Amino acid sequence: MAEDFVRAVDLGLQLSKRIYYGKEPPKPQWMEKEAPAAESNLLPTAPMMYAVIRDPAVVDNPDIPSYQPYVHGRCVPPALIPLEMHAVAMEVDVCLDTAFVTVNGAWRLHCVSASRSCECRIAVPMGEQGSVLGVAIETTSRSFLTELIAPDETDDPGKLANAKEGFLLKPHIYTLKVPQVPGGSVLSVEARWSQKVSYHDGQLCLTIPFSFPVNVNPVGKKRKKEEISLNVNSGVGNVVCYQSASHPLVEKKSVTGNISLMYESEVAMWSRNDFRFSYTVNGSGGLLVRSPSRLDSDQRNMFCLYLHPPHDIPKKLFKNEIVYVVDTSGSMHGGPIENVKTSLLSALCKLGPEDTFNIIAFNGMSLSFSSKMELATKETIENAAQWININFVANGSTCFLPALDQAIKVVSKCSHSIPIIFIITDGAVEDEREICEVIRDNLTKVGSNSPRICTFGIGYYCNHYFLQMVASIGRGYHDAAYDIETICPRLERLFESSSSAILVDIKVDALQYLDSVETCCTKGH
Repeated sequence: MAEDFVRAVDLGLQLSKRIYYGKEPPKPQWMEKEAPAAESNLLPTAPMMYAVIRDPAVVDNPDIPSYQPYVHGRCVPPALIPLEMHAVAMEVDVCLDTAFVTVNGAWRLHCVSASRSCECRIAVPMGEQGSVLGVAIETTSRSFLTELIAPDETDDPGKLANAKEGFLLKPHIYTLKVPQVPGGSVLSVEARWSQKVSYHDGQLCLTIPFSFPVNVNPVGKKRKKEEISLNVNSGVGNVVCYQSASHPLVEKKSVTGNISLMYESEVAMWSRNDFRFSYTVNGSGGLLVRSPSRLDSDQRNMFCLYLHPPHDIPKKLFKNEIVYVVDTSGSMHGGPIENVKTSLLSALCKLGPEDTFNIIAFNGMSLSFSSKMELATKETIENAAQWININFVANGSTCFLPALDQAIKVVSKCSHSIPIIFIITDGAVEDEREICEVIRDNLTKVGSNSPRICTFGIGYYCNHYFLQMVASIGRGYHDAAYDIETICPRLERLFESSSSAILVDIKVDALQYLDSVETCCTKGH
């Protein structure tokens, strides 16, 4: 689906060369220089609006008709022309580990004749674990907004039909169709989503897609106003310390536990960088207690307990005992297995001489690097690299339970450490419920020194929910990569964050008396 989108945008950029800007027009900025490599895939890296072109004859300047020769044929599938953006403002509200983002923008349908109309499509890329909260669009004559459909409303054929107009192009990119829009119209958009704040090297880090391609800049040398508003609420009365930002922020307000910053500038080109912000919160954590108001439909009493690791301790407190369990079935052929090999070799090189490790490859059968845990010496790592290159050959089926049982037995003899098992797979298995019960029983038999199990899923066809359950049972993390190019960075991040524990076996008394408890861990970035 994403590949089709890229091809449609590429065709749209070719069609946009038909647009006539006058006898001596200013050359569009995106034609003046080659697009950077980061734009080569043409996927949106900031909120974008596109004209959906089925009939190439409608492509023209709505202000200055060119009367070009008629173009025969139709675009199948439709081409996508990025629309010129005339305004953008972003507001970000951060509370604890979640950021709520609102982007307001205005796009003009500059590429369709004033006497014609076409559909438009908005694409909204989101950051870490992004979740769409809503989209509202206004044109000169109509307005549109998204609505959350409850499960009991799925029998309504009208609502189901409208729901198909919006979908996830990728797990982090939401796209929505706008019905017929007249050429020359301005579309005003408000897009809202939430995403997670990550933790890295003692700092809380926020990254929001805000890098606009040059082809959305209006033709000419017009100056444009760009705004970013940021509000950070630590949750309690701890001091928030601003560390770094990608855009020049000015502090507007700062009180204990809260900080407000603002960026506002007249620019010749829209932002070419994602918005990045990092900060620290002085203190080790806190307890947030709040009773519902009388007008709140949810009258449950709730509290939030959270912990921040101290800043003045070594990055590594425990030696590592790690077993890497890697899927080498036929579906891992090509990019998946090669990227996993690269990430695994990188992780091995980062182990200390006091750490131990083992590797198990599985498909229809299991094959281990060693019968026991091996010290991470230079010689052993070199032998492991040779073993990986020889044995990581993609073929066969996916059967990982025997490999996981073997890994649990190998690390069960470890002591004075935190044994970790990493499971990396792109497949789905049968009898998921029974497998979870077997894993739970095996970990219970091992006792207090049972290993943490971290899982990593690859691709769209992997059973990610099952892997999340396995990680939950194993008191570990789960992460995923849906594209080949994201396997290495996300897998290496999982390796690093999971093997750099600071606090373990945290126990909170009296939780058994609560109606429900949700536990969340913020992975390092």
